[in-house]
Amino acid sequence: MATVTQKPKQAKAPNIRQTQLLIDGEWVDAVSGKTFATINPATEEKIADVAEGDKADIDRAVKAARKAFETGPWSKMDARDRGRLMNKLADLVEANLEELAALETLDNGKPISDSRAADLPLVIDCLRYYAGWADKIHGETIPVRGNFFSYTLREPLGVVGQIIPWNFPLLMVAWKWGPALAAGCTIVMKPAEQTPLSCLRMAELAMEAGFPPGVINIVPGYGPTAGAALVEHPDVDKIAFTGEHRTAQLIMTNAAQTLKRLTFELGGKSPNVIFADADLDAAVAGAEFGLFFNQGQCCCAGSRVFVQQDVHEKFVEKLVSRASNRKLGDPFDPETTQGPQVDEAQFSKILSYIEKGRQGGAECLTGGERFGDKGFYVQPTVFNNVTDDMEIATDEIFGPVMSILPFKDVDEVVERSNKSMFGLAAAVWTRDVGKAHHFAKSVRAGTIWVNCYDVFDAAAPFGGFKMSGIGRELGEAALANYTELKTVTMSLD
Repeated sequence: MATVTQKPKQAKAPNIRQTQLLIDGEWVDAVSGKTFATINPATEEKIADVAEGDKADIDRAVKAARKAFETGPWSKMDARDRGRLMNKLADLVEANLEELAALETLDNGKPISDSRAADLPLVIDCLRYYAGWADKIHGETIPVRGNFFSYTLREPLGVVGQIIPWNFPLLMVAWKWGPALAAGCTIVMKPAEQTPLSCLRMAELAMEAGFPPGVINIVPGYGPTAGAALVEHPDVDKIAFTGEHRTAQLIMTNAAQTLKRLTFELGGKSPNVIFADADLDAAVAGAEFGLFFNQGQCCCAGSRVFVQQDVHEKFVEKLVSRASNRKLGDPFDPETTQGPQVDEAQFSKILSYIEKGRQGGAECLTGGERFGDKGFYVQPTVFNNVTDDMEIATDEIFGPVMSILPFKDVDEVVERSNKSMFGLAAAVWTRDVGKAHHFAKSVRAGTIWVNCYDVFDAAAPFGGFKMSGIGRELGEAALANYTELKTVTMSLD
């Protein structure tokens, strides 16, 4: 008997439940009374007005977080109970998956199919992964010389400021909250001004789960006001930032006065290398996904696609066919595969780089223009015969613009892959295991994918070499970002 496949249902824009600041367990307006508009990138229309936090609100939030850390119930809570709260939050996210996915699509513009099948499942998995770590963070006993007993303690770092980007709003919340909460820290988070709504809704679910007041505080606002105040606040012990490297440089400068702990997950210009012996169809599909997923708005996007000369022509033909058949349109339509860019500034930046590619002599094979007359849509764009010195090959565009660069052999492509100030990710497609291991060892990047792209798991550390960051997100490694190591030595005489 034939099986009837049910077509995914059309999603609807959700009701907006929360637009205020969350400080000390209460939803409040900004001290200034200011608000800012968050815009639907598919329609260019206002979704809602959100409270605009600044220095005064950051100060209130930091004081609440400090109180919760030092004297509140959070400081006295058993680690296993912290894990229980995190699991409760994961359960609530799962129960509200459709609403949260729709909220993400509304505010960010990403296709609902991606919000449902990628972002939200990864959010839930991350929360549950770190819930399991909450009671497993411990020190060691150390055999020191003499009649002494020496051991170490892993203690929570304290009040952490977390500044997240707009490309994966909810997932970045989970990546930041997970290790911080498991370690016992308290949080002041500034979501991106382009996409505050899903973070606020998730904070509402955290309150429903039972997190004590002051443990999680959310202050939407702008970088120069709310973000800068968080970085400079003397009672914030750490800043965790995901975003653009120039902003990280500014944060590092401004944090110097208080010597805050810093971790950065920054951008990239990741090489995606296809050797002639690869499964070409799999490599083409992987290259398409590695660049065009999330409208190209991924820090690890495979934007430099190196293709060995023997298969260059065939690869380009297959890739252009796939790219030109991507479906752009209403992000709430489950058949849409590419939505709009997040805002007008990003939209204009991408189009300017496309023009730079043309002026620089690269061959635009498909795309290269705006799509439609409403919304911040950019056609999937593929440039061929790009050279290493072109701006489209050196700069992080953060959009659906692929550069294809031919190469001859493994030594050449390793050298060219490393010819970048970034080192976040890389991928290699080959049937030769030895070649794959050589590439993985030789390329200076924090993540190397072999015959795959954009494979993430909460247990696998993620972060960059060079100007792609400091420290690691995810896995056990991320817990070190939120703990201090204390040594205790006792005389036994």
